[in-house]
Amino acid sequence: MKLNKLLGMALGSVILLASSPTVFAEADAKLWSVVKEAFFAKRDIQEVDFLKIDGPRRAESGAQVPVTYSYDRAAANGVDIKKIYAIVDANPIPLTATYHLTDALGNFQLSTRVRYETDSFIHIVGEDANGKLYMAKREIRAAGGCGGTVENDEAAVRAAAGKIKMNVEQPAKFGAPTTATFNIKHVMRTGLQRDLVSQGFVPAFYINKAEFKYNGKPVMTVDVGVGTSEDPYFKFSFIPDAPGTLEVTATDNEGKSFTHQTDIKS
Repeated sequence: MKLNKLLGMALGSVILLASSPTVFAEADAKLWSVVKEAFFAKRDIQEVDFLKIDGPRRAESGAQVPVTYSYDRAAANGVDIKKIYAIVDANPIPLTATYHLTDALGNFQLSTRVRYETDSFIHIVGEDANGKLYMAKREIRAAGGCGGTVENDEAAVRAAAGKIKMNVEQPAKFGAPTTATFNIKHVMRTGLQRDLVSQGFVPAFYINKAEFKYNGKPVMTVDVGVGTSEDPYFKFSFIPDAPGTLEVTATDNEGKSFTHQTDIKS
């Protein structure tokens, strides 16, 4: 089933459940069964300890909720996770991003910022090469991050979009985890926000992919969704095997491409 159809199913079901008076009072655990069926219909998902989510119990802003995802390969006892889906159950579009992993990441740990429309559980679902699914969850209280109104200088928004900052811990420890921090300037419009003057919906405009390579070899690819906060931020560790170049290529939903390189020396 195509992703847009899955998103439509999830959106309709979440809106239906969110119409109850309790959903805005606290995170609603019932939403997960609806979202799970939309994205992973008829598939078993095992809750495990080797996947974890860290984040605040209550975030200051629903537009910028800090979270950290981790996957402990040693504790996984041979389970080789290839892909991680990050899902905020109560968001109108629940899937915030999909992370495609490689061995170059070692023990995967990534910090980012996501949007929250209302109090919700966040789930990460890991998928191995055989299609088996594993998950972790966390409840976070936050609100107002997906919709609302926008008042932007369109020319300024377009001029700034795609400017990248990427830093790598120096000096790097070759053969050991090294921290990289990526940030790209982008308004990340969800398509659910309204223009302050006309009150019409502002078209979606967002980064939809970030692909990281080291010396030409894949490190991680992120399929970015509108549930990722404005000015997408990813802090992660990878294992460089020798001096070289970490390169990222990011694209947006309008087909524009942005690249940046950072040299790593001994």
